[in-house]
Amino acid sequence: MKIARLFTEHPASVGESYWQHLRHAMGFGLRMGVSGLACMLHGLLPFLFVRTGSRQVALLHDRMIVNRSKMPDFLDFVI
Repeated sequence: MKIARLFTEHPASVGESYWQHLRHAMGFGLRMGVSGLACMLHGLLPFLFVRTGSRQVALLHDRMIVNRSKMPDFLDFVI
């Protein structure tokens, strides 16, 4: 397998270029990391970040579903 294909096969399967996929994945990861810290603080101090975790999960879910709806029909069976 060519090295370049390792970087492009999955992004292409979700209808993105390598750079688009990198940007989306980094954004998701950053948001999940910050939200995770807020959830941990909420565990210690229950009056802080009461709805942060559930809001972020809903937001990320909506973004992923919207992105998937942009994929070509022939890729639906893969996901």
